[in-house]
Amino acid sequence: IDEVVRLSDKIIFNSISQLERFANRAAGIPRGLRLNPGVSSSSFDLADPARRFSRLGEGDPAAIAAVIDRIDGFMIHNNCENGDFDLFDRLLAQTEERYGDLLRRVGWVSLGGGIHFTGAGYPLDRLARRLRDFAAKYGVQVYLEPGEAAVTNSTTLEVTVLDKIRNEKEILIVDSSVEAHMLDLLIYRASAEIAPDEGPYRYMVCGKSCLAGDIFGEFRFPAPLDVGDRISIRDAAGYTMVKKNWFNGVAMPAIAIRELDGSITPVRQFSYSDFESSLS
Repeated sequence: IDEVVRLSDKIIFNSISQLERFANRAAGIPRGLRLNPGVSSSSFDLADPARRFSRLGEGDPAAIAAVIDRIDGFMIHNNCENGDFDLFDRLLAQTEERYGDLLRRVGWVSLGGGIHFTGAGYPLDRLARRLRDFAAKYGVQVYLEPGEAAVTNSTTLEVTVLDKIRNEKEILIVDSSVEAHMLDLLIYRASAEIAPDEGPYRYMVCGKSCLAGDIFGEFRFPAPLDVGDRISIRDAAGYTMVKKNWFNGVAMPAIAIRELDGSITPVRQFSYSDFESSLS
């Protein structure tokens, strides 16, 4: 806790138990409490912070009221890739209905991440009005944590075809791995993104690890692909980038920046010694 406080300008405790144990040691910075309203936008249990029996935050208004004098704000995270403004609006209204008296007694409220306002056609003006009205009603500073919004469509995973085989379908094996480099796709059983994903040539794009299910997905291309051809996998930042691992020693992809003039600036490259040093 001392290290966290030293490195932070604000701290948000997950539970009243944490708050009671550590509030005094965090007396020099603003202190918040995670509030779990018990309603969320997620239909996928794995990613639902407000799921039944959730360990994430406190939900009992009476218990929170008993410690309200020890906190400065609330953090609420109950949206998950929620691109539906009306659903966001309803969830926030339900939270206000149950916790409105408590919201008026703090100085700031973080509404967390997962609000997909970078999506095409999202009604930004309605979102702005809703947040402004919420802030005015309760007298709070409102924060969002738009991790996805900050990196959406900012990063690609560039891969090269290593081999081609046919097993009822045309299969490409590339010098990358879903298990190692885009693990979030496996966890959420999602397909990678390749654009424009159209044309007469259809391939299953697979990783090179020993995992049988190491598959990026099936995609269409305008021309046939062969060994040595490059494929660009879109939207590879965020959870995909931070979860990458050294599964079976599959090499890490180098990190590089494409400058505005089109030139490539390498940022970091990885070697066998990095893999070796990651082992216990």
